[in-house]
This record gives sequence, structure tokens and C-alpha cells, in this order.
Amino acid sequence: MGCSFSGLNALYDTVGGGGDIWVNDYRFRVVRKLGDAGPAGSSVFLVKEVVAPAASADGTAGAGPGTSGIARKKGIDPSHISADGIYALKKVLIQSDQHLELVRQEIRVSSQFSHPNLLPLLEHAIIAVKGVQDGTQNHEAYLLFPVHLDGTLQDVTKTMQEKNESFPTITVLQIFRQICAGLKHMHSFDPPYAHNGVKPDNVLISHRKEQPHLAILMDFESAGPARRTIRSQAEALQLQEWALEHCSAHYRAPELWECPSHADIDERTDIWSLGCTLYAMMYGKSPFDYELDESAGESLHSVIKSAQIKWPTEAGSSYPDSLRQFITWMLQTHPAVRPHIDDIIIHVDKLITKYST
Repeated sequence: MGCSFSGLNALYDTVGGGGDIWVNDYRFRVVRKLGDAGPAGSSVFLVKEVVAPAASADGTAGAGPGTSGIARKKGIDPSHISADGIYALKKVLIQSDQHLELVRQEIRVSSQFSHPNLLPLLEHAIIAVKGVQDGTQNHEAYLLFPVHLDGTLQDVTKTMQEKNESFPTITVLQIFRQICAGLKHMHSFDPPYAHNGVKPDNVLISHRKEQPHLAILMDFESAGPARRTIRSQAEALQLQEWALEHCSAHYRAPELWECPSHADIDERTDIWSLGCTLYAMMYGKSPFDYELDESAGESLHSVIKSAQIKWPTEAGSSYPDSLRQFITWMLQTHPAVRPHIDDIIIHVDKLITKYST
């Protein structure tokens, strides 16, 4: 899916002082900045769509971009359309050809997904801009998403911990089941995609009245084809260097830390990250954060390679053994014996049935 590079298609209007952003044919007014994201200079804004009134009979009113609104764009699931026109807009400052290609890749990959538990890319544009000081040509990307203001799974878990609270077992399973559903969609492509960044920071949570929390997997910056054939030491080192840059250390599978010179890497790297994420939902951080706390002198690599999980014993950290066994099953150091996503979903459904009664 291509992007427009015309400065007329996406314009950050600072001249008029209105704080309006055009993303192709759609106009948005900046409400406030939500925070920084990714590389230096990249930010996320809360925006409200500005939709022109319907055109009059003579065509003078409502003419121009924004008349129809994002709600009428073909291919968008109605559930992702905001009733009040509020969205999240990510502005990415691109200062190298390599970064530009990464952003294009993120757009290409995320545009293929359509699932209620994956954050959809509603609209995007990339424009060329001149550097303020030296006049060099850089780029800016604008990526529009639905907004979820309740925060990430990491935010929610941290807040609960500060109150000395934790998720009930059934809530843990319901949230986890949704993360698995989104991941299954990615793994079901032919060839399959790996997310490569499954962790609590990349799961959005929305609270719903009298319904389970809604969990949505986001951030496809590192997503790509899951299956890689490694047949030399050079290829193995290249994969390790890529993982070092793109995959969070505490959630990174062992085969991405130390890849053999003859290996077949597949989507089960995400299953390792899933196991770490389930542990973090229960106890507030990756299982290998705990290992580092208690294993002075050991490297993170060696701790992950051994996969020796130490379970918290303090009051309030009690979850059933079945969940602990579930995590251990996902954290198999040898990827060939690690379960696939379909296996995980079958098992979590059984646990939901068990703990719902």
C-alpha cells in the first residue's frame, strides 16, 4: 500500500495558528499532545476531525477536503470510527533513508491486518519537508489510529500495583485471550507475520461497562515475515543485530539472542514473548526482571537462555498453578518444542471455562 509524497496531501498548518493537520483528504484539529513515541522527535497527538458541512445546492458550502469525513472511507470497520471524531495521530520525524523505509514497511504491514484485537491504521501520509537550518530534505509521516485513553496494559498493571492490587485470574485470562486472537490473525497469513514486539507496553486496554476489558495489540514497527532461514554465521549475526535493535530484551526469545548458523526461525518467537507478557500481567514485570534482581553477576542473556523462572512468594501474588504451568509451557528455550498460537488458544479457552464457574 503506497503513500503520497505530495506536500499538498498532508499539511501541518502552523502558519494560521489553528493547529490543524491535513492527512490526505481529512482534516484534524490538535486537542493536546498525548506523549512522545519511538525515535526522537516523534509524538502522538489527540486530534478531533473537522468535517465540513454538507454541500449546498449550488456546491458552494462544504467543498474541498474533509467534506465526507474518515467515517465514509471504504474498508474501515465501523467499530473503529469515533462517534465524537476523536482519534490518535502519530507524527514521525524521518531523517534518514533507512528510517523512511522502516516507516513504509510499518505502513505496508499494518495495512494488511483487520481484526478487533489489532490496532488499525485508519489513514496515513508521508510528506517531504526541508530542514529548518540546513535546507536538507527530510520527511514527516502522519499515522491515524483509533484512540484508547485508558492506557496500556503496562500502565494499568503499574497503577494496580501501586494500590497493592492485581487482576483476578479470570480477568488475566480474558485479556490474554484477546492478545492471542490478534496474534493468531497475524500468524494465519501465508506466509505468517510475527509481531516481534509483544509486551504489556504494546497492548492497549479499554474499560467497558459490564464487559471484560478490551485488549488491542498495537505497534507494528518491528512486525514482518515470521519465517527466516538461517544458513550461515553471517546470517545468524545479522538476525541477532536486527533483534537487538527491534525486540525488547526482557521479552526476546532465546533464539534471537544467540542464533545458530543453521536454524529455521518462525512465529514462535512471539509465543515466548506471550509467556513473558502473561507473567507480567500477573506480577508486574517480565519473569527475567525478577531473575536479574536475584542473580547478581549474571547477564540478561544467560538468564533468558536458562529460562529458570522464580515465582513471587509474597502475599497477594498467588495465582493458580495452572497459570504458572501455562507460562512455563510457552517459555520453552527450544523453539521446536514451543507451542503454536492455536495450541495456546485451545488451552486458554479451557482455563477460561474452568475459572468462569
